[in-house]
Amino acid sequence: MSYIGRFAPSPTGLLHIGSLLTALASYADARAHGGRWLLRMEDLDPPREMAGAADHILHTLEAFGFEWDGEVAYQSRRHALYRNALDTLRQKQLVYPCYCSRKQWQAHARPGADGPVYDGRCYRLPPEPADARKAPAWRLHVPDADIGFADRIVGRYRQNLARDIGDFVLLRADGFWAYQLAVVADDAEQGVTHIVRGQDLLVSTPRQIYLQQCLGHPQPAYAHLPLLTNGHGQKWSKQTLAPALDLQRREALLREVAAYLRLPPAPAVDKPQDLLAWAVTHWQMERVPPHSIDTTARQAT
Repeated sequence: MSYIGRFAPSPTGLLHIGSLLTALASYADARAHGGRWLLRMEDLDPPREMAGAADHILHTLEAFGFEWDGEVAYQSRRHALYRNALDTLRQKQLVYPCYCSRKQWQAHARPGADGPVYDGRCYRLPPEPADARKAPAWRLHVPDADIGFADRIVGRYRQNLARDIGDFVLLRADGFWAYQLAVVADDAEQGVTHIVRGQDLLVSTPRQIYLQQCLGHPQPAYAHLPLLTNGHGQKWSKQTLAPALDLQRREALLREVAAYLRLPPAPAVDKPQDLLAWAVTHWQMERVPPHSIDTTARQAT
């Protein structure tokens, strides 16, 4: 099977050190397997997006020497793909409309693996007349069964979807597509065979595998990278004020994330592309640590 990987940033902010680690690992794994590396902009939530971030992300990747295959895919231009996927699930009677407000359903929810677990009220009961006049969210009904897989870094991981997650939203009541549906539809349509991403998304993977099963899509191979954390043990992200990548420090930053991935130190180079080529030549997924990495420890040495 030919290898097709992808890097899928969200333009809710600028790329940071954690983004660079994911970009380098996914790029090196794809190229080391003689595969393609796609770029997808996950721009499905306009209220959270940062003006100009999408273009800045592309410029930053180019400045660090990354070259992707084909045109950039923008989720904001792929609504018909997601609508077709939801229609397929409706025809199979696997989804149902939910009229509950967040406040209503969370009042009766119990804690789960990724936040409160929806209690299935709208699956069990018909909507109230007043509720039926408003736009619903659409939820996928999940089985009381374990969904597991073998991750290339973490190892075996599984969830009982009914107990740990609950019926989850595919289309929000405000009309925005949910991440879980969009990413599954995109990966299938683009032929993605291998997904390399951060461990913050590990908890989402059983939901995506179940969606793949419902839609008849093949299951990609997964590798969930260690998260880079700050001195407080928090994942570097836009929420924890991770600084944007400094284009004046491209070589130093590439060497830093290469060390986190346990690549051997590269010799002196003339340009960032040489460091990417070194990473591809020496790439070994088996050496990537499965646990979070405190970046302040390295910066202090």
